[in-house]
Amino acid sequence: MVSFIHTADLHLDSPFKSRAKMPSGVLEALMESTYKSVGRMIDFAVEQKVDFIVIAGDVFDQSNRTLKSEIFMRRQFERLKDNGIFAFVTHGNHDPLTDGFKTNWPDNVTVFKENVETNELISSKGERVLLHGFSYFLDDSYENKLDDYPVNTLNDGIHIGILHGTYSKSTHKHERYTEFNLETLNEKLYHYWALGHIHQREQLSDLPPINYPGNIQGRHRNEFGEKGFLYVEGDDVYLESRFVPVHDVLFSEYTLDVSTLEKQDLYQTIVEFKHRLREKGKQIIQLTLYHDGDEVISDSDFAEVVELLKEDEQDLKDFVWIDNLRLNFMHQDQIALLNDIKRSYSSNDELFKEAVNSMYMDPKLNRYLLPIQEMGKEALLDEGEERLKMLMRK
Repeated sequence: MVSFIHTADLHLDSPFKSRAKMPSGVLEALMESTYKSVGRMIDFAVEQKVDFIVIAGDVFDQSNRTLKSEIFMRRQFERLKDNGIFAFVTHGNHDPLTDGFKTNWPDNVTVFKENVETNELISSKGERVLLHGFSYFLDDSYENKLDDYPVNTLNDGIHIGILHGTYSKSTHKHERYTEFNLETLNEKLYHYWALGHIHQREQLSDLPPINYPGNIQGRHRNEFGEKGFLYVEGDDVYLESRFVPVHDVLFSEYTLDVSTLEKQDLYQTIVEFKHRLREKGKQIIQLTLYHDGDEVISDSDFAEVVELLKEDEQDLKDFVWIDNLRLNFMHQDQIALLNDIKRSYSSNDELFKEAVNSMYMDPKLNRYLLPIQEMGKEALLDEGEERLKMLMRK
């Protein structure tokens, strides 16, 4: 048996896009989140006594690479070394070999060069493992070197391909590097393909396993959901993977039905909703409210609710920061039409008299109406509005 961690796209020191009006505590937690996620991954590696970890590109974020991130990764690699764990690293389009950094890693770390190469190790159980891959040399070139990956013709040991690239049928909005199809990967007869570059976790094939682990920590609203790495174990017959979440801040999208738009009740409804979310830890959320009714709320009252919700998160450790709050009406078109009718005709006395006379002159309708002298204009308008609503919802 062999066991290892497959991760990719750490993007240490990558800028976070969701910063608008964030309190300092939320922003600091966000900036430290990737470091904490990586630290948790290394904790897991040590606890599980894995044989090695694979990082399939983009450990750093090229233009934002700092001394802090380099020292941090060195310390993590040293923790692995102290526990007899190896690391195999490829550079991706965000941290190519030409970016000018010459970090000296501990000797348990193997960094793949720009040409496809094979590195070998013997696992703690005596399994022979061969890892094949290459690092990007430039950040703006199409470096497709799949033809250079050797074919496993002798079936000797466990073969793992490492590739930072784009599946040819991918619909994800990432720049396309080293495009590949499954047929090309399968032809290599490897036992596992450790992919990187796409920030969404995805399994492209089960036999052999061809996996994207996704990035280890979401950075903005489009990288929502749990983030982490893949823990892989097995032998030369089959390698099984399972996802291990280690994110520190969760980006999420939610919807919430609200029965009233009265600002105090609306605020309290959202507060109770956030309270239920705190069990999942720190979150930055997109929240869409749905109201099934005709009640409206002024822009100033809505802004007041939003501001108070933000103030509530100022000093909370497990914050639920609402990055974007939207209000939708279940019958948006009907409400807009009704408001237009009311603006256009409710103050037209001639049209009002004509409509009332038409109702009371209709023998099929007037027997259900109160005497006209008992019906004021406001009551008649309210009755007419209710009838319009009923017609609109049919």
